[in-house]
Amino acid sequence: MTRYQVTCINKRGNHYDTHERISHIGGVSNGNRWKLTEAEAIQSIEKRTNEFYVNVNGRPVDVIVALHNNRKYLKTTADGHMSNNLLNLPECP
Repeated sequence: MTRYQVTCINKRGNHYDTHERISHIGGVSNGNRWKLTEAEAIQSIEKRTNEFYVNVNGRPVDVIVALHNNRKYLKTTADGHMSNNLLNLPECP
């Protein structure tokens, strides 16, 4: 299983619901940019192909799959800091 740091996201158009905002996650690995749709990232986590994390105050915080109103979405595990670790990342190019 490969572990990737998420350093950017893309948000869906005008969604204000935090459970439906993220359309893509991305980052850089070995000098190469990568970007996955939310559905691809969820599938990758569930199949245990890849793991994802964000860096919060120098600490890795895991990205997990959560469920809200029968819809899967990405979020980070509780870290004692922000609840919007993913949503606070910059937009991916």
